[in-house]
Amino acid sequence: MSITRFKEYKTRLAEEFPFYAFNCLWIRTKSEGVAPFDLNQAQDYVHARLEFQRLTTGKIRALILKGRQQGMSTYVQGRFFQKVTTNTGIRAFILTHEQDATENLFEMAERYYEMLPLWMQPNLGTSNAKELHFDVLDSGYKVGTAGNKSVGRSGTIQLFHGSEVAYWANAPAHAKGIMQSIANAPGTEVILESTANGINNFFYEQWRLAERGESEYIPIFVPWYWQDEYSVHVPDDFKLTAEEVDLKQIYKLTDGQLAWRRIKIVELTAEGEEGEIAFKQEYPMTAAEAFQFTGADVLIKPEVVMRCRSHRVIGFGPLVVGVDPSRGKGDRFSVIRRQGHKLYNPKSYLGHEVNLLAKRVAICKEILDTECPIAGRKPDMMFIDYGEGADLVERLWELGYQDRVRAINFGSEPFNKEKYANKRNEMWGEMWVWMCDEHLPPQVPDTDEFQADVCASPYDIDANHRKVLKKKKEIRKLFGFSPDVGDAAALTFAQPVSIVNVQDVIPAPLPVYNPHSRGRRYA
Repeated sequence: MSITRFKEYKTRLAEEFPFYAFNCLWIRTKSEGVAPFDLNQAQDYVHARLEFQRLTTGKIRALILKGRQQGMSTYVQGRFFQKVTTNTGIRAFILTHEQDATENLFEMAERYYEMLPLWMQPNLGTSNAKELHFDVLDSGYKVGTAGNKSVGRSGTIQLFHGSEVAYWANAPAHAKGIMQSIANAPGTEVILESTANGINNFFYEQWRLAERGESEYIPIFVPWYWQDEYSVHVPDDFKLTAEEVDLKQIYKLTDGQLAWRRIKIVELTAEGEEGEIAFKQEYPMTAAEAFQFTGADVLIKPEVVMRCRSHRVIGFGPLVVGVDPSRGKGDRFSVIRRQGHKLYNPKSYLGHEVNLLAKRVAICKEILDTECPIAGRKPDMMFIDYGEGADLVERLWELGYQDRVRAINFGSEPFNKEKYANKRNEMWGEMWVWMCDEHLPPQVPDTDEFQADVCASPYDIDANHRKVLKKKKEIRKLFGFSPDVGDAAALTFAQPVSIVNVQDVIPAPLPVYNPHSRGRRYA
């Protein structure tokens, strides 16, 4: 190889991580011993998402939610190792949830170094149980374990990897400490990855913020079925259950993957857990499913929502808008549209965006005055929660929208008193019935945020054997957020709606065939 070609080769190794990984890094595989690091599907996807953010913002701030043993730590370790061994003045810090994990990740870094081609190995100045320091490059690689609130606080870090963040002890303290050691500058990277560990923890809170676009972090979800090894030989007598038929159709799973899933559920059950719930948390299909475990029965099940997310239908009939104008701490001002069997276009605003009545009125007025491109018409009706939006409703009435804006009191009497305790329960109950329609399956927004909101529907049973949703305050305490998008969606089921202009939605009659029209087929 010529000197010029060799320089081009080294430049490519320093700039293209997948190329560098396969040619320079060796990993311990599950079945083949030590082998070159060839990115799997999940790692390829994550790499593409991170590189897009780096190219568009100059830095990386990312949250990765994944299942067990999908190679995310291996990927981030390799990514950071490339940077500290091919650049000057770069410091990487890795923080794990427990000592064993810390030792495993550092062992991985040592293997990376020991098996590097000699002409790629930087001079090693310091090497101990927690640190590799490359003195000529003045770059370093250090690991620590969450628990000590002061770990990693000193010094400046350019690259930070938080491993299994949902299981960190003292996570808020680390966020205030070590995370503040990372410069908010181009070239810096913060990657926090974890399997789910329920809700009401630092990782979950950060994921919800990222999912809503309320932070600089991007949410990256990796489903378990992307792993080739998560499949087994299918027995001759293998028959799918009704649930497995749905899963196969929705996620395009193979029988081998479903057979592997069965085995894992049995294993998790044997470990003293409720197998299927534990599987969904450890090996999620969606982000919403990963976080769904709360110990509470919910009215709207995740699998029902997931089935609706995969459908595509054309809306027909009146266009109805639901508005949940919550203004309490942590609540959002949420809006969503529904036309027949199509629920779509959810939009939420933060408190500071709608802190004035004029702003809330402007949002609703624009929706009422604008022809929706999907429905091809202006809204026929807008339902607003009167409990929090009384001033909004009354102002819209003053502006002349009395015929298309209706106030709904969540605590008022339902149409069906025998089945529902109040209006809020009726709206949510009718939405659930609508989602379960097997003859005419509906379409809902294909987002994890929407699924999380409508599945945040825990209930109790009252003396009349009716399902009664818990109060919003209780839901916020249980799930860590208020289901504002869910309430907005439920509002679209408040009352039957008539079409304002029938001619807008009924096509003109076809021309009548006329056999006496002198050569013309139609009159």
